[in-house]
Amino acid sequence: MKTFQQPLSKGEEERYLYLLKHGNPQESQEAKEVLIERNLRLVAHIAKKYQDTDVETQDLISIGTIGLIKAIISFDTDKNSKLATYAAKCIDNELLMMLRTKKKLSREVSIYEPIGTDKEGNEISLLDILKQEQQDIIEEMNTRENISQLQEIIDKCLNKREKEIILLRYGLITGREITQREIGEYFGISRSYISRIEKKALLKLRTEYERRKKEAF
Repeated sequence: MKTFQQPLSKGEEERYLYLLKHGNPQESQEAKEVLIERNLRLVAHIAKKYQDTDVETQDLISIGTIGLIKAIISFDTDKNSKLATYAAKCIDNELLMMLRTKKKLSREVSIYEPIGTDKEGNEISLLDILKQEQQDIIEEMNTRENISQLQEIIDKCLNKREKEIILLRYGLITGREITQREIGEYFGISRSYISRIEKKALLKLRTEYERRKKEAF
């Protein structure tokens, strides 16, 4: 596991919390980034509780970090005495929510296998229920043979950041879809920028998918 920075002192934490709420946009963003970075050790500590699950440690930390970000954004210095105490609950809740969602799915079920039927009696998979503007891109891959190519296409066409966003966005790691806003907060960039990266990544997937489809004929 990577080494994380030491926690902030009480005075430093109070200063950054003040800048987060009352600073100008740049000061607020910088304060949020510092508060996230200097509390990642807490995320890693809580993630250790769930190491006996079938979720990779890095994925646990990624989900826990989302809980940390939510805690930092919603922390009220007037109501909550200590950020670490409040953040620990938020991180734990985020991990538990992810694990409970994951537990509902059969351990044998993958993103390629049917998990039920639609109103017309047709089998649907996890990919069939992905919700977003470009859903038709995924829906075109509605046969088992085509769906089985998706992971290969993702690995081939997308860079590291695009792949991370697509996997988080559609729950392909944890089984729980992450919103563009949550992903943006995790990476420290705007929701609209995440949207642009997502659309670009989906366009790459469509282009490669259509290229392969043409070659098949």
